[in-house]
Amino acid sequence: MNRMKEIYNSKIVTTLKKEFKLNNVMEVPGIQKVSINAGIGEFRENREAMESFVSELASIAGQKPFPRKARLSEAGFKVRKNDVVGYAVTLRGDRMWAFLDKLINIAIPRVRDFRGLNTTSFDEMGNYSLGIREHVIFPEVNPNAVKGIRSLQVTVVMNNKDKEKNLALLRELGFPFKKEEKEVKNG
Repeated sequence: MNRMKEIYNSKIVTTLKKEFKLNNVMEVPGIQKVSINAGIGEFRENREAMESFVSELASIAGQKPFPRKARLSEAGFKVRKNDVVGYAVTLRGDRMWAFLDKLINIAIPRVRDFRGLNTTSFDEMGNYSLGIREHVIFPEVNPNAVKGIRSLQVTVVMNNKDKEKNLALLRELGFPFKKEEKEVKNG
């Protein structure tokens, strides 16, 4: 069993159940899937750089990414309908837990000038999204052999709409959120 999944099942579920006074284990927030998206931008013209990035994204995620095509033509961006504009990967199960473990414990600490993740990046469905500016922070990517640095969007899809509970789950998993600054009033 994956290390992070084991921690979730053995410790975090009981901690959150006590903290939020939940009656049933099924009420405890959980993670359904992790979605990784990357646009290819100007790489669209350079086939070698695009193939290199697709293989790097596959090694980061642990499975082959699928192409995302443009729904509409956009002359300003020189994009025609059905042109490939990005790649996406959806991770579930053990691959999802392995990716989250790698993201939290290896990749995010390698970000230069990192000051913590934003706690307000939840959508109305309770899912958490974060942007990664340089895909070279992952250990699978050799920064010396990269044909160009790309950014990624990682979305952690939850089974619960309650942002407070989902934030508590992510904190327990070890997501490095910014410390909340307390206002100091003089007088």
